[in-house]
This record gives sequence, C-alpha cells and structure tokens, in this order.
Amino acid sequence: MKYWRVIRYWVKAKYGLKESELEILFFLKTEPYFNKDKFGEFNNILSWDRNRFDTMLRDGWIVVWRPRKGNVKALYTISHKGKTVVNTVYKKLSGEELSTSGRMFNVNTIYSDKIYRQMIIKMNAELRKMREQKFSNED
Repeated sequence: MKYWRVIRYWVKAKYGLKESELEILFFLKTEPYFNKDKFGEFNNILSWDRNRFDTMLRDGWIVVWRPRKGNVKALYTISHKGKTVVNTVYKKLSGEELSTSGRMFNVNTIYSDKIYRQMIIKMNAELRKMREQKFSNED
C-alpha cells in the first residue's frame, strides 16, 4: 500500500477512470451480478453524480448480463475491461512494476504527470532492487 496513491494516479491516467469509478469497480468485484439498487448502495457514499451508472455502462466498465423483462430487473456485471483494471491494480499493489509508456511519459505533459512519472521511475527501481535482494537471499 506504500505506493497506492501513485498506482491510483497511474490507473486513472492509463484507463481514463475517475477515482469514484475505480472505487465502484472494487466494490462490485465481489458481486458476480448486481442491479442498479446494489450499484446505488455504494454510489450513495461517493460524490454525487447522477449519470455515473449510465457513464460506466456506456464506457464499457459494466455490461448488461440479463436485460430487464417485464417486472424482472436487469442484472449487470463488471465487464472484462473492468475486471482487468481491478486485477491490474492488485498486481501493482503486490509489487509488479508500472509501465513507463502512455500519456504520463510523453514529453509534453502536465506538471502533475511529470511529478508522478518521477515517482513511478523511483518506485520501479525500488521494486527491482527488492526483487534482486530476494533472489540473492534465496541462493
């Protein structure tokens, strides 16, 4: 968790997610299927955005699993794209290096991207050093 803030920023930049959308993906990861009410349970504690559900559906973070039929509510699930993001975050928190490509590593980028870029480079170097020490101790 040492680098949670850096990883979160990197994920938001790489995938174009808002922090609240990422948090909802974490919440829904444990729900194989959910309806709008379940989505709303967690959405209620986040900053107000009445279009969040529709935006996440439109952007492919969640998908319809079972369409609405009569009085039976529609069910949704996290898309493959959404599951990939959540699994990527878990891997990065477990010590996998962050990629050094993409928007944050362009020459003409915003100041905060440059600051986080420096931290990512430092973090990756530290992770490599820790792995090398681990392997040398195993010999």
